[in-house]
Amino acid sequence: MKNTVVTFKEAKAKGEKLTMLTAYDYSTAKLVDGAGINSILVGDSLGNVVLGYPDTISVTMEDMIHHCAAVSRGIKDTLLICDMPFMSYQASVYDAVVNAGRLMKEGRAHAVKLEGGVEMEETIRAIVNASIPVCGHIGLTPQSINAFGGFKVQGKGEAAAQKLLDDARAVERAGAFAVVLECVPAALAKRVTEEISIPTIGIGAGADCDGQVLVYQDMLGMFTDFKPKFVKHFANVGQIMTEAFKAYDAEVKAGEFPAAEHTYKIDDSIIEKLY
Repeated sequence: MKNTVVTFKEAKAKGEKLTMLTAYDYSTAKLVDGAGINSILVGDSLGNVVLGYPDTISVTMEDMIHHCAAVSRGIKDTLLICDMPFMSYQASVYDAVVNAGRLMKEGRAHAVKLEGGVEMEETIRAIVNASIPVCGHIGLTPQSINAFGGFKVQGKGEAAAQKLLDDARAVERAGAFAVVLECVPAALAKRVTEEISIPTIGIGAGADCDGQVLVYQDMLGMFTDFKPKFVKHFANVGQIMTEAFKAYDAEVKAGEFPAAEHTYKIDDSIIEKLY
């Protein structure tokens, strides 16, 4: 079934869990789509896991458009959400709408995602009014990592918990179709999920969210710079890849690859006539 912002909302009403994974290229997108995952997020996490940046702040609009367009060519049924990168929406509502439009038109996204709650309510509303679906993102918002002073669980104190609940309500009120909750205590995420009518997508926010999202390199053990507590390795693909690379290296250097079955033939008489 084709996944849309409408089917996302219907899933919450039916009590059906939603799945989301990141992808940044055509080949991976085809695999994720074929697995029946509900949504692909072209996250600005590509700065960390694809481009090698220490954070997401350096990611540009051009980066996001390039990768989102590649992913769009690999999917049929998956809802495609693209992150709005740092400073593509914070400076003004006008910039936000224009840049969201670029991600839809040039990146072929089905929806955009931006970070922030109450302070972004007007911005979300303006983008939604431009007929661009928006997914919110509250809790630990990586683009604000310098303001947070590091990657820390959000909403642990009373004031912080109330702020997160207020943020969720603001995102819903502004017209977003879903909201990501990142690094939030499970009990607080459960309360938020019960309080709002739009789906909550958790990452480090417990099992009571309406859905879950992970960076695919994390869940496959391909990115080993660090492993967040909320990540589960569903397969050690990174190890399998390393072993395959080593086997290739060894066979080439030993003269074992390519073997006869990997080569093309030509009639010996043609070779003999060459001068």
